[in-house]
Amino acid sequence: MDEKFMQVAIIQAKKAYKKDEVPIGACIVKDGKVIAKAHNKTEKTQIATHHAEIIAINKACKKLKSWRLDGCEIYVTAEPCAMCAGAIANARIEKVYFGAYESKSGCAESLYPVLKTNGLNHSTEHVGGIEQEVCSILLKNYFKGKRNRKNS
Repeated sequence: MDEKFMQVAIIQAKKAYKKDEVPIGACIVKDGKVIAKAHNKTEKTQIATHHAEIIAINKACKKLKSWRLDGCEIYVTAEPCAMCAGAIANARIEKVYFGAYESKSGCAESLYPVLKTNGLNHSTEHVGGIEQEVCSILLKNYFKGKRNRKNS
């Protein structure tokens, strides 16, 4: 684990925040190099699957010309949801490093331990809480701003 890669994901999350997207960013690393990075784009595209992790996975697959991301790690600012955890496992990503825990939707540890499930053809190691405070504050400020605008 290298915290500089989480900083890349945080920069992506800040880009999403500025674009009024849920501020989640991700980057995929192979052999110590960033091969893909992305942030949420669901509002811009109005496509439900345009989460940071999915976009980054698609970019990495295209770059490596393979759907198998063997030897890759993903850094993401929030615990992956069920869709993203499933995509991470399907893509054969070896390790997931995430920032903020998501008690309502997290599927690495918090809600459903998708990444820990032995029934999948691929198991993915994961570590949560990396730069947790920074990642959590981004999410809290975003949703607080949304609530304040809604109540004005």
